[in-house]
Amino acid sequence: MFEKLAETAVIAREDRFAAPRLKEMIRVLREREIVRGITPEKFRLILEDLGPTFVKLGQIMSMRPDFLPQEYCDELMKLQSEACPLPFPEIQKVLEEEYQRRWTQVFASIDEEALGSASIAQVHRAVLKSGERVVVKVQRPGVHDVMSKDIVLLKRAATILNLLGPMQDVIDFRMILDEMWEIAKQEMDFLMEANHIEEFRHLNSDEPNILCPRVYHQLTTQHVLVMEYIEGLPIDDIEGIRASGYDITKIGTRLGENYVKQIVEDGYFHADPHPGNIWVRQGKIVWLDLGMMGRISNKDRAAIQKAIFALAQKDTLEMKTAVLALGVAKAKIDHTRLYEDIDALIAQYGDLDFQSLEMGVLSRQIMHVLRVHHIAMAPGISMFCRGIMTIEGVMRLVCPDVSFVEILARSMQLKLKRDFHWRDEVSKAKREGYLMLRKSLQLPEQISDILKMTMSGQTKVNLDLTGSEEPLRRIDKMINKLIAAVLSAALLLGSSIISTTQMTPKMMEIPLLGVIGYIAAILISGRLLWSILKHR
Repeated sequence: MFEKLAETAVIAREDRFAAPRLKEMIRVLREREIVRGITPEKFRLILEDLGPTFVKLGQIMSMRPDFLPQEYCDELMKLQSEACPLPFPEIQKVLEEEYQRRWTQVFASIDEEALGSASIAQVHRAVLKSGERVVVKVQRPGVHDVMSKDIVLLKRAATILNLLGPMQDVIDFRMILDEMWEIAKQEMDFLMEANHIEEFRHLNSDEPNILCPRVYHQLTTQHVLVMEYIEGLPIDDIEGIRASGYDITKIGTRLGENYVKQIVEDGYFHADPHPGNIWVRQGKIVWLDLGMMGRISNKDRAAIQKAIFALAQKDTLEMKTAVLALGVAKAKIDHTRLYEDIDALIAQYGDLDFQSLEMGVLSRQIMHVLRVHHIAMAPGISMFCRGIMTIEGVMRLVCPDVSFVEILARSMQLKLKRDFHWRDEVSKAKREGYLMLRKSLQLPEQISDILKMTMSGQTKVNLDLTGSEEPLRRIDKMINKLIAAVLSAALLLGSSIISTTQMTPKMMEIPLLGVIGYIAAILISGRLLWSILKHR
C-alpha cells in the first residue's frame, strides 16, 4: 500500500499536466455544487462540463447497470458529445499536415460551416476535384493527448480509492477505464473506422436495402476520414419520410431485421444505433458513424439464445445455465439463491404475451442478477444491452406496432432450423450413446473400489453447508478491522514518538518519517471508518 501511495505522489509531482487539469476539475465540481449532493442529472452535466474523456466515460458507464444504479444509467444515455466547432483555419491546418500539401490541391471546395461538431471530431461538406460530393471528418487537434492524460489521472484516482476502501467488487473501475479508453482509441483512429465500414459493408453486401457510406481510402488518414455525402432523412423524421412516399412501418421492420442479423448471424453490430446514426435514402437504410462497433462471440450468442428460449418455455434451470454462461464468477456462487432469483424473474413474465416483451428491460434484469451474485459481465455483452435498448426505443418511435423481440425470436428459430442437420444429430447421439455405455460398464468396478475404501477406512466425505460462508466472512472482516485498528494505533503512537526527536530529513519542522506514519495511519483509519459506515 505504501509503495503505491509513494508512486502516486511522485508521478503527480513530476507531471506538469496534472495540477492545472485537477484545478479545472475542482472548478467544475464547485460550480455544479457537488457538496450539496449528486443527482443523475447533475452527474451528467458534470461529465459534460469535464470534457470528451468524461463524456465518453459516461457513455460507457451508461452501458453498465451492473456498475451504476439504473436511474443514473438512463440519465447518462442522454449524454451528448456536441461541442463548439473549431475555426476553419484550424481545420485547414490539420488537413495540410495530414496530406503534406495545401488542401486546395485535394478538394475543389470545403464548406467552412461545420455540418456537425463533436468532442472528438467535426464534419464538413466538401467537393473533390472530380466533382464528387463528400464529407470530411477531421479530428480535433490534441484530443488524443488530453484524453490520454485524463485517463492517467483517473487511474491514479482509482488507485487512491482502492487504498481508502475496497471499492471494487464485481466491477473494477480500472477495467471500466480500460474499456472506455479502448473504445475512444477506436473512435480516434479513422483508419480503424474505415476498416469497420468496409467490414460492415462486406457482411451486409447481400442486403439490398442496407447501405453505409463509401470510404475514399486514398484520402483517409488516422486523423482525417473522407466519405461519400449521404442525402436523406434521419429515421426519426417520420413526417418527412412519409411525405417522400415511403412506408415507415416497412422501413422500421427492415431496421429491426437488419439489427437482429447483425447480432444473431454476424456477431458484429452497431453499438450506438440512435436516430442520428440511421438515415433513410430512397427507401433504404443507411448506417452512419461506425466508429463504435460491438462484437459478440458465438458462445455469448448461444447463451442469449438459450436465455430467450428458456424464458419462453418458463425453464428456470435452463435460464440459470444461460446466465452463468454470460459472465465470470468473481466469488463463490450461492446456487440456491441464484435459482430463486431467476425463478422470480421468470415469474414476472408468467402471463406476459411474448410479443410485448421488451428485450432491453429483460437485459437490465439479467444484468442485475449478475451483479447481485458477483458475476462479472464481458464488455461485448454490455454494448449489446445498450444497443438493444437503443434500437428498441427507435423502433417504438418509428413503428410501434412491430415487436423487436418477435423479429429476434423468428430469426433465432430460422437459424436453429438452418443449422439443424439430422445426420449430424444422429452421429452426435451415437457418440453420446457409446460414451454412456463405456461409463456404465465401469460402474461395477467403481462401486467395488468405493466399498474397499470404506472398509479400510479411507473414504472421505466433503460437506458443503449452505449459508455457512456468511458467518465466517463476518468473523474474517471483524479480525481484519481489529488488525487495522491496532496497526493504526501503533502508527499514530510511533509517529508521535518520532515527532519528538530531531531525526532528519524534516517537513515543516517534523521528521519526515513521522509525517509518513501519520498519513498512513489516517488512510488506514479512513478505510476502516468507510468499511464500518458502509456495512451499517
